[in-house]
Amino acid sequence: MNSEFFKEYNQLMNQALSSMNEDDLFASAELIKSIKSTKNKIIIVGNGGSAAMASHVAVDLTKAAGVRAITFNESDLLTCFANDYGYEHWVEKALEFYSDKGDVVILISSSGTSANIVNGAQWAKDFGLKVITLSGFNPNNPLRNLGDINLWVNSMGYNIVEMTHHIWLVAIVDYLVGKIEYKAN
Repeated sequence: MNSEFFKEYNQLMNQALSSMNEDDLFASAELIKSIKSTKNKIIIVGNGGSAAMASHVAVDLTKAAGVRAITFNESDLLTCFANDYGYEHWVEKALEFYSDKGDVVILISSSGTSANIVNGAQWAKDFGLKVITLSGFNPNNPLRNLGDINLWVNSMGYNIVEMTHHIWLVAIVDYLVGKIEYKAN
């Protein structure tokens, strides 16, 4: 292996970042911004690395952008709901217990096929919540068909998809803060 690996990796990352639909990213930012003046919240959910990303973005939305945001990353909640309702249903049940009319749900699945995330999107849609999805891989994945706004990465690589999702989400935070770069307080 040589430095060509990283050159190719950076090219793939740039291609993935460029696959963004700027209008959809702007619409996502504006939808999240609209929550700021209400008593509603943003709920961000993902699995694995996407769950870690959800935690990072929720904290940044709350602290830096002044938009209330939560995740369902508490092990007791996740294991209780997965045990009682089945892993494929824990997200929809958590949304049922914790969401309020007017909330916005951001659901992240690299493949767009994670049953718990897809079921959560369907529940949120049926309940009347606004849904933003982030997915990759197949452009016709089930999750991408369920959101009000669907951010899709044109890549088959997990890390490329996850990192692109992360960059897009923190870009929304920066947009809400009003600066491309800002100093930590």
